[in-house]
Amino acid sequence: MNVRCYLDSTYLKTALQAGISDMDNINIVEYCVREAIEEQFKLVMIRPEFVAIAKEIIMQSNSRVLVGTVIDFPSGDHSLNFKLQEAQSAIAAGADELDFVIDYKSFLKGDLNIVKQQVLECSRLVLQNNRTIKWIIEVAALNATQIIQITTLIKNVIIANFKEDVYDSVFVKSSTGFFTKNDGSIGVATIDDIKLILENAFPLPVKAAGGVRSYEDVVTLLVLGVKRIGTSVAKAIADAAPTNTDY
Repeated sequence: MNVRCYLDSTYLKTALQAGISDMDNINIVEYCVREAIEEQFKLVMIRPEFVAIAKEIIMQSNSRVLVGTVIDFPSGDHSLNFKLQEAQSAIAAGADELDFVIDYKSFLKGDLNIVKQQVLECSRLVLQNNRTIKWIIEVAALNATQIIQITTLIKNVIIANFKEDVYDSVFVKSSTGFFTKNDGSIGVATIDDIKLILENAFPLPVKAAGGVRSYEDVVTLLVLGVKRIGTSVAKAIADAAPTNTDY
């Protein structure tokens, strides 16, 4: 099975996080973009400051690879205005898809109106610009009941405010891949987490990210009904090669 058309090849580290220079980090981004073009992945997912660079490389190559970026990443706890401004800049730079980290901290505090308003306004901005939006719910910070509740919240806001023809452009996504648990490990999405999202997001599509490490993982997720996969080892997965990453 050729899984390349489902893969969002992802590189979201800052130079500081990677322990390298800014120039070396840019070089990695450019390498990831060129690899995505060569491998014909669905999309390359990079930080907002690199969107214009990626778009230029793709245009010069006459490639159909999409450019995705992250908004309010990885914390998700900035204001609605912050999210909107960052998204507007990304759209202006040429981003095709925008993955927003939902304000799961406000959700956990019970401030549901804040979360609903952000889902509504950010989704409206992205959809009005004919882009795709994905809402990252950060499953490692939530229990099973909370995963169901926040997924349902997103679905209900979209169904109540938008026409059915845009549903395919609004994803629920599992993880950032950057959440640190109390024991210091990186929180990832489990198959059970993904099943809960799938059961409660419909008719919205689902993107799995965080902990997808193998070709077998991808096939399992696709069979379950996941429409997109985010991973930092897309080529290894597509080639069914071993990987040793946590993200």
